[in-house]
Amino acid sequence: MTLPGRVLVVQPLQGIGDMIWHLPHLAALADHTESGRFTLLAKPSSRADDLLSATQAVERIIWLDRRPRGGKRSFWASGLLRLAARLRAERFDSAVLLHHSQTLASVLFLAGIRNRFGYGHAFQRLFLNRPPFLRGAQHRLRPAEQADAYCAAAGWRLDDAGPLLTVDAEARRRVAALLAGRAGPIVAIGVGSSEPYKQWGEARFAALIAALRDAGWTLLAVIGGAPEAAMIDRLAAGCPAVLPVVDWKLGEVCALLEKTGYCVGNDTGVLNLAGAVGCRSYGLFGATPPLLHSPHIVALLPPGGPDRDGMQRIALPAVLDAIAADRGRIGP
Repeated sequence: MTLPGRVLVVQPLQGIGDMIWHLPHLAALADHTESGRFTLLAKPSSRADDLLSATQAVERIIWLDRRPRGGKRSFWASGLLRLAARLRAERFDSAVLLHHSQTLASVLFLAGIRNRFGYGHAFQRLFLNRPPFLRGAQHRLRPAEQADAYCAAAGWRLDDAGPLLTVDAEARRRVAALLAGRAGPIVAIGVGSSEPYKQWGEARFAALIAALRDAGWTLLAVIGGAPEAAMIDRLAAGCPAVLPVVDWKLGEVCALLEKTGYCVGNDTGVLNLAGAVGCRSYGLFGATPPLLHSPHIVALLPPGGPDRDGMQRIALPAVLDAIAADRGRIGP
């Protein structure tokens, strides 16, 4: 199935990880457009502009914003009508909705887009007019699995290597400059967490840092956002081997992860970024189901499986044993 004319792709999930999960689907979709490129409609919180800056298939990005013009609060009707008018003015020939949203399907209809593709969930069928559609239990799959099923139904082949990001050359140069004078093998540690129950904890990460330093790693890149800045400062205190990586641009984080021997971290964006650039990664899935979209991510689970207090049951020796079993060693 080839998508005719100018193509809009809608991926409305809000997280960085959500966008990374859909990278192989976006690549497969681009291979089946006439120009090899498309416009992406996404939420600002996905950081798609930073994440996909070096991806040639994405022609440009339109932000999904339902707020009324000049308003601070979401207003359903006026925001959606304004979005439909914006898309109508763009004169897209085809649109693909990678989500089950009936509302967004109606926006594509109101925008007058001639060829409207999507999952066909429930009342979506009223607004989408081009098959294939997902069937039955496929509508209950996790988001990345739904996209897998849709690509299979459309005859679009996914890259067997998993989602891979193109790292910007300028980001590589900036990271090389930041690492000047800090030679040696690097391991990455992702301490960020979107929810408290996904956090392994400062004390456990401090113990991990000590173990990895003793195993021979000379540079420990501890990665997080602004909410983790104070924790990272404490972890770095008195430990010259720690490189604090706080709120870096995503392209720079990817360029750094390319250089690492492996990554260990919470179930959050950094773990997904590491897998997307092909970095062997050990994810701490104490509270959430393990990610299955990347062959580069090894899921570390607590005894008894994930639950709300599962992160507390992932012990450091079990983490080190899992890394050694996978790589044959803990050190470089």
